[in-house]
Amino acid sequence: MKRFETWHIFLLAGLLALVVLFYKGLWGDPTALPPVIISKPAPDITAPALLEAKNISLKAHLGKVVVLNFWASWCLECKEEHRFLLAIQKRFENNPDFVMYGVNYQDQEKLAKEYLQIHGNNFEHMVDEKGKISIDYGVYGVPETFVIDRKGIIRHKQIGPVFGDVYSNIVENVIEPLLNEPA
Repeated sequence: MKRFETWHIFLLAGLLALVVLFYKGLWGDPTALPPVIISKPAPDITAPALLEAKNISLKAHLGKVVVLNFWASWCLECKEEHRFLLAIQKRFENNPDFVMYGVNYQDQEKLAKEYLQIHGNNFEHMVDEKGKISIDYGVYGVPETFVIDRKGIIRHKQIGPVFGDVYSNIVENVIEPLLNEPA
């Protein structure tokens, strides 16, 4: 009889675990992916600029707060967030400790340039020619935005567009506090 009771307990425990997983899956956030790159050094970038004949190096900005936004001209959510990215740059453009870059992802150069001409542009963009930058940063798709602190450590990763409450959170709770930390 004890053997049957022990088996019964294991069966009930297993069923309970399945119910909990099912419950969590139904009401959890399906877009929540663990940001394994947070609190790690930002991978170095040296890439060609999209609009000028020069290379952009992330190492040149050590000591500054850096925002990296991965985008593409074919991305509908990127178009929705673009004016908010312009607003971030405008808000912090006079701060010498702030820099923002767009990283053009799996796009055609001509279409990317047209996109910026149509939607406006107030920050520099680089080309992820072979996808190495997006692989190094663990980009799942676009848009994705990273905030890197003065020491070169990734402090925030936003999967999906930056607008509304997400915009306010990044500006007020991520970028501003990092800029207010001692250099």
